[in-house]
Amino acid sequence: MAKLNIVLLEPEIPANTGNIGRTCVATDTKLHLIEPLGFSLSEKALKRAGMDYWKDLDVTTYLDYEDFLEKNPNAKIYYATTKALKTYTDVQYEEDCYIMFGKESAGIPEEILMEHKDNCVRIPMINEIRSLNLSNSVAIVLYEALRQNQFDHMQLQGQLHNHTWE
Repeated sequence: MAKLNIVLLEPEIPANTGNIGRTCVATDTKLHLIEPLGFSLSEKALKRAGMDYWKDLDVTTYLDYEDFLEKNPNAKIYYATTKALKTYTDVQYEEDCYIMFGKESAGIPEEILMEHKDNCVRIPMINEIRSLNLSNSVAIVLYEALRQNQFDHMQLQGQLHNHTWE
């Protein structure tokens, strides 16, 4: 069973993290939060965005980037950044891989990106736009990784509430 991982490096906006948490619950994806966080995990905005799903979230926090690397020594990490040379559809996401996103105001530090050039991916955009919203970016890349893994263990068909499709 594919179990993907989303990593947020120093996220700053609680509503984004709440939305991402909800997406992670809906896809059975583990969320990793690397401190410092720009908010408290008990903030109302975080809970409101994640709604009642937050209690079901598989989430781990880390003191810093080095702590994350130390506790996940064999992690295959893809670094989502507007600065990458290839797009998010150019790579093959393995089961259990990690997809890292940087903080809203600055992204992932360039020193980290330079160390992992071949694992950096971007979402195509026109030049006039600095970046997409963080929670939207996570959803775009995560669902491509899920698609590549045949949406393993996910419900592929929906049902009507008051009617049937037949």
